[in-house]
Amino acid sequence: MHNVSQEQATIAMPTRPSERTRFWRDRRFRHMECMEATFVTHEFAPHSHDTFSIGAIEAGRQVAMIRGEREHTGPGALYLINPGETHDGQPGTETGYRYRMIYPDAGLFTEILEEATGRAFHGSPSFSRQLLTDPHLADAFIRAHRKLDDGSSELESEESMYSVLSAMFARHGSAIIVPRDLSEPVGVRRARDYIDAHFSEEIGLEALARQAGLSRAHLIRAFRKHYFITPHAYQTDLRIRHARHLLRIGTSLADAAAGCGFADQAHLTRHFKARVGLTPGQFRQS
Repeated sequence: MHNVSQEQATIAMPTRPSERTRFWRDRRFRHMECMEATFVTHEFAPHSHDTFSIGAIEAGRQVAMIRGEREHTGPGALYLINPGETHDGQPGTETGYRYRMIYPDAGLFTEILEEATGRAFHGSPSFSRQLLTDPHLADAFIRAHRKLDDGSSELESEESMYSVLSAMFARHGSAIIVPRDLSEPVGVRRARDYIDAHFSEEIGLEALARQAGLSRAHLIRAFRKHYFITPHAYQTDLRIRHARHLLRIGTSLADAAAGCGFADQAHLTRHFKARVGLTPGQFRQS
């Protein structure tokens, strides 16, 4: 596969593209999840990942919400989303968008940074900005991503991805552990902790409000204000994140649905596709 510029990629975008998703895990990067996709009508529900979400738009435009801010992104844009950051995404035009993503865990990122600098990395790697424009680095990322699955030699593809991830952190990252937000309301934190511990169970709003020591209306408002997601959406997101883990270790779709608190397999599939961009079956087979 030959390399093309961001401008060429935009020109090459089909006038009426069809949706498609290619998903795989790369053993060279600790089985890092990778995705290349075109979305025309698919809208991602608010969700987060246990890993980083790093990617770039090849063609078209996307509209994404993160940290309460909605932004339009296109070729030249980078996604540098930290683990646990709630975000969504929708096509920004009627012709949709094409993008490439990887999902490296913090351990892999730390390993790359230590190898790149030759010294121990103390702290948790993170990015201060999640959506930004850096055409040169975005183009380098897309080239490196293509090399992961276009038949390039292992040395070439690994060298390319290691180099671009190291450059991303050098330019936009932080070596400082992000401190806990001391402004976080105690009651809201208590509600979040309760959902974390009981995400697969049925949780009533009244019972959750009692845990938080807040009224139901106040809890919903405060939770959304602080975490940019409602309590129910947060619970659903946790269920999907756990379902991903179960499917990765070979659990059947039916057992994963039951183990995560979904009514049935269809219920799991609907919410999984809305947050991951592919069905649980596609995810499990990759």
